[in-house]
Amino acid sequence: MKLSAPIFQLKRRAKLMARNDGIALNEALDQIARDEGFARWSLLSASMSSGPLSETILSRLEHGDLLLLAGRPGHGKTMLGLKLLVDAARSGRRAVLFTLEFTEEQARRRLRTLDEGSGVVADRIDISTSDEISADYITTYMMGSKPGTIAVIDYLQLLDQQRSKPALSEQLQSLGAFARETGVILGFISQVDRSFEAAEKRLPGIADVRLPNFVDLGLFKKACFLHDGEAQLQDVL
Repeated sequence: MKLSAPIFQLKRRAKLMARNDGIALNEALDQIARDEGFARWSLLSASMSSGPLSETILSRLEHGDLLLLAGRPGHGKTMLGLKLLVDAARSGRRAVLFTLEFTEEQARRRLRTLDEGSGVVADRIDISTSDEISADYITTYMMGSKPGTIAVIDYLQLLDQQRSKPALSEQLQSLGAFARETGVILGFISQVDRSFEAAEKRLPGIADVRLPNFVDLGLFKKACFLHDGEAQLQDVL
């Protein structure tokens, strides 16, 4: 859906409305979103995050990369990860979703809504919703995949939920080694700590990623941070 103005102008309009009408900024943002045909601002921003950005990311990924897709809830990171898989499948690559958040039916339905065709491309994407998802599970599942195959893990922090699994840092190191050896590309949807919202920054950064324990985020080669319809793709140094 085409917006009446660029998203930064819509945000400026919402701030002016909040100041003039004496309402909270989130209420003003939701009103602007309704004027643009969306139920609330988070849906508007998510729709903007799932467009050509996914194609840009896909074109910049190299074999063996670990990619981080990070943002606060409702700002489009999951939709972007799913769109990346649809774009990869459309280009003829194997695409895999590992999710501990959705059922297979929920994930398939979301993928189909992002497939501009008949849903045929989305139906080629492999989906695993096993409770056993971990580094070992992912490497076994992906064994034999061609270089350039793309998998998205939804989401990073959930790999650390079960005490029976290795620490998140160990799992990430294992997955990084697997990606380098095979040329498979792994994308991780990630939470951003809520303290970011009090920091008055335009976009989160690597320091804002929510981590239960220490993890070397330098293992990631690229990261895309999203907030309020804006996104920034960067190399992780």
